[in-house]
Amino acid sequence: MPLVSVVMPSYNHEKFVSETIESVLGQDFDDLELIIVDDASTDASRQIIQKYAAEDARVRVILHETNCGISKTMNDGIEIAQGKFLAWTASDDVWKKDKLSKQLAVLESNEDLIVWTDGELIDEGGQRIQRMGPTFSAWSGAEKKSGDIFRALSARNYICPPTPLFKRENMGSIRYDERLKYSNDWKVLLDLAKKYEFHFIPEPLAQYRIHANNTLAHAGPRNEAHRVESREIITIIEGTLSEWPHRNSAEAKANALVTLGLNYYNLGQNRKALMSYFRAFTSAPFRRSNLQYPRRFFRFTRSMLRRRILERK
Repeated sequence: MPLVSVVMPSYNHEKFVSETIESVLGQDFDDLELIIVDDASTDASRQIIQKYAAEDARVRVILHETNCGISKTMNDGIEIAQGKFLAWTASDDVWKKDKLSKQLAVLESNEDLIVWTDGELIDEGGQRIQRMGPTFSAWSGAEKKSGDIFRALSARNYICPPTPLFKRENMGSIRYDERLKYSNDWKVLLDLAKKYEFHFIPEPLAQYRIHANNTLAHAGPRNEAHRVESREIITIIEGTLSEWPHRNSAEAKANALVTLGLNYYNLGQNRKALMSYFRAFTSAPFRRSNLQYPRRFFRFTRSMLRRRILERK
């Protein structure tokens, strides 16, 4: 049985998949397996993947005949994983050579931790993207990074995607929600955060690639993909607020409600957006953001009330 199982979903990343595979197989220890699940790629990804599988016995491959989506792809890989510890990475990201060994060193003292690390943002050519911040945590404005992070994580996902490592058996029945298309990794991490503490390594041990074909790059006008994502975020936050009210402090609840309001606003559901912002304000009226920017809430309220009046005419 390998020490670490790495699950890699793959779809149309022929430009990047070789670099990703080599960054996993090139870790500074050999006791791992790499499970690549290709979700019916239409480019040369499969040929590249099969070449590595033929050359390295640590590579195991699942080939989907039809495109099933990221959640089913991840779940198929998780189901056949045999390692004591589990990690994952997309087929366009890159790991530093000592990523896993540094995380395993932390797990030696407590195997029940979810260990994640900082990461660098890179472009299609592998160059660091300075305009978004020097590291992933700087870009995302991550709040609480270690310990019980459920409260902070319930407002938004700030975990660097290709970095978590944890004991596989601790997943239990937790799996990727196949009803979700864009927010599936956040839901999995929230489910883990309900049970286990996280540990953050403040070192960029992975590189998260931003390019034309991944979700993070879609910073243009709101399109259907963004609307689907907003609906998923609303479902997750509303579910968390109703199912785990005792786990959320007033400020954590307020943060989640602000995110909820933003996504209602993105969908044009202005009344629900207004109510979410109002609930956020009343849940924690003295939270720092309210004290620093007291006019923001009232300006938003006024604009929403005006819009509602115009909609009724």
